[in-house]
Amino acid sequence: VLVRGHGIPEKLVSDLRQQLVDYFDRPLVDKMAERITPDNYRGYIPLGFFSPNTEGVTPDQYEGYKLHAEVAAEDPLCSACDLYGPNRWPGKPAGLQETTTAFWQACEATGQRLLDLIAQIMKVNVADFLANFDQPLTNMTLLHYPAQPPASDAMGIHPHKDTNVITLLHPGDVPGLEVRSRDGKWITPDAPSDALVVNVGEMLELWSGGEYIATPHRVANRSGHERYSFPFFVVPNHDV
Repeated sequence: VLVRGHGIPEKLVSDLRQQLVDYFDRPLVDKMAERITPDNYRGYIPLGFFSPNTEGVTPDQYEGYKLHAEVAAEDPLCSACDLYGPNRWPGKPAGLQETTTAFWQACEATGQRLLDLIAQIMKVNVADFLANFDQPLTNMTLLHYPAQPPASDAMGIHPHKDTNVITLLHPGDVPGLEVRSRDGKWITPDAPSDALVVNVGEMLELWSGGEYIATPHRVANRSGHERYSFPFFVVPNHDV
């Protein structure tokens, strides 16, 4: 789905994209000092860290930085689920935390408006529906897809469906995102620069009884340019 009038300022989007250019251009040794660990799924994700569950397939060609909803370390909620807690923020570039936080807050507001509308469309009580998101496991990944040769079969990220409720994604000016149509063809969303791509996750497909369908999608960056992206994943409370 493409959404206009979403209220996320274009300058905020362009500022965040420039912050990502500066962050991922840092030396690898500096980024690896901030990498995710088995104890804390926050921080730097090295290039090729994830792979599809298929033998002999090239690992996903992206590097990233993982963030989750900010929860103070002393909050009792942290004992309920390991994914709650404070984020790790890199020291450089200056302004990355501030810009990302502002973008996060704008996405939260947009996400709440969309959830309200979804509840109305599904004819369920809006307040009860939104109560599922009062301590959300919402998260975001800051992504860098290195340019691949035009003939490359390497995936920036392999075909998959999101498992969450909805994902908000600014399409950017470098192509690469592809979605699978109902007839099985991979197509590029024709998204205007002022629109958000809103992707349905498997949780919403289940809740809606199939009224909304989780769309398979992938990224194949054969543009010859570096691609930067920052999907925002709307997820309910841990016990929903």
